[in-house]
Amino acid sequence: MTNTILHDLDAFDAALRTRPRVMLFKHSPVCPTSAAAKDEFDAFVAERGDVEVLFVDVIADRPVARGIADRCGVRHESPQAILFESGRAVWHASHHAITRGSLHAAFAPRC
Repeated sequence: MTNTILHDLDAFDAALRTRPRVMLFKHSPVCPTSAAAKDEFDAFVAERGDVEVLFVDVIADRPVARGIADRCGVRHESPQAILFESGRAVWHASHHAITRGSLHAAFAPRC
């Protein structure tokens, strides 16, 4: 597993170019709902072990969080998880919909 903290959009673009499958998590360190979603996200990552993770602090790196929304066409929310495959967003969830179960289901192999 690789965990990359994004501070600029160039790093986001590079990650999508070089990783076939990556899960992005947008987090607000001052929001209790985001803290609960982060706990679920962290548990999912620990259980999987093979998840490539991109992480954005929406307070510290607001332009990055907003820029990602513009580039991938998924409206910005926080907390938010977005699965990218081959550079495009294929699944997303926000707030209380971010659970270990929903993340496992999204990341499951497709037929």
